[in-house]
Amino acid sequence: MTVDTTFWEDAMRVLFDPEPRAAKDIFSDADYRKFLSTYDVIAWNGEDRESFYAKHLPTTEVLMSQQPMEKERLDMAPKLRCIINVETNFLPNVDYETCFQRGVHVIAPSSVFAAPVAEIGLGMALSLARGIHTGHGDFVAGKELYGLDGNHEAELLAGADVGFVGFGDLGRAVHRLLAGFQPVIRAFDPWLPDGVLERMGVTPAPLDEVLAKSRFVFVVATITTDNAHLLNADKLKLMQKGGKLILLSRAAVADFEALKEFAGSGHIQVATDVFPEEPVAADDPIREVPNILFSAHRAGALTSALENIGKLALEDLGQIARGLPPVACKRAERETVMRLRSKPIDKS
Repeated sequence: MTVDTTFWEDAMRVLFDPEPRAAKDIFSDADYRKFLSTYDVIAWNGEDRESFYAKHLPTTEVLMSQQPMEKERLDMAPKLRCIINVETNFLPNVDYETCFQRGVHVIAPSSVFAAPVAEIGLGMALSLARGIHTGHGDFVAGKELYGLDGNHEAELLAGADVGFVGFGDLGRAVHRLLAGFQPVIRAFDPWLPDGVLERMGVTPAPLDEVLAKSRFVFVVATITTDNAHLLNADKLKLMQKGGKLILLSRAAVADFEALKEFAGSGHIQVATDVFPEEPVAADDPIREVPNILFSAHRAGALTSALENIGKLALEDLGQIARGLPPVACKRAERETVMRLRSKPIDKS
C-alpha cells in the first residue's frame, strides 16, 4: 500500500473556523498547542467571512467549520480533502453530493457526548423509578415519608423491561451502563438491521411494541425528515400506566403538547434534557406540569466532553495527513445525511 508522505515536507493547511464553538472550548491546552504546531492553521478571527474564505479556500486541505459549503464554495477549494464539523451536527448547509463525488470526507466528532448524556439518562431513570428528586423535594418541604410509606410508587430498574427509540452512539452508551441491571431490552431503530441489534443482546421490535412492553423508554433517536413528533398522543397512550419516558436526544422527536398531557394526567412519568425552544421561557406552562423531571439541556455539556471534540479531530487530522481515511469521527453517509434535521447550537 502506498501512503502519501508529502505532509512530511509541507504541513497540511487547515482553515479553522469553529464558531459557534471556540478553540478554548474544544481543545485542551496541550491539544491546541499540538494542533497549531503540527498543521498550517489559518484561523478566522472575525473578519469578513466571505473575503476570508475566498482568500484561503484555494489552498485549504482540511476545513474545520460548520459554515455553509455549497457547490460554489467547494469549487473554490480544489485541494480540500475533509470537512470537520466541530459543532458536531451534520447540517443541511453542505453540498454533500459534491463532496462524495470529489472524495471529500465530511465528519463530525459527535460521539463525544454519548457517555455524559448516557450517565444523566441513567440517573434520570433511577430518579423516576425511586422518586429521588420528589423525595428530596418532600424532605425540604418537611413532608417526607419514611420507609415503605415513601415507596408506594417506587419500582426497580433491575430486571425491568427497557425500550430504546433509536440505537446509535447514545443508545449504545446507555445500553452499556444498564448491563449491571440486567434488564430485558427492546429497541426500535429503522436504520439498523435486526442482526446488529441482536448481536448486542438487544431484541429488535416495532415502535408500538417497544412503547407498550417497556417500563422505561429511552428516547435517543436523532431528528430526521421521517420522525418529527414521532412520539405523539397516539403513541404515548400505548405506554403502560406509570411508565417512564426519558428524552435525551432531540426535542422534535416528541410532541411536547402530548408529553405534557400524558405526564400531567399521571399516565406516564417523563424526564427530559431537551425542549422545543431553548432557553425555556420563564412563563412556559411546562414548568407547572407534574410528573416531569427537568434538565436544562446540560447532559452533554462537560468540559471533558467538549475537549474530546478537539482530541478526535486531531486523531483524524493525523489520519488524513498520512493519506488514510478518518476513523475517530462519525462520517456523513450519502444515504442518510440529507435526512438529518438537528438544530445548530447557539453556543458551546
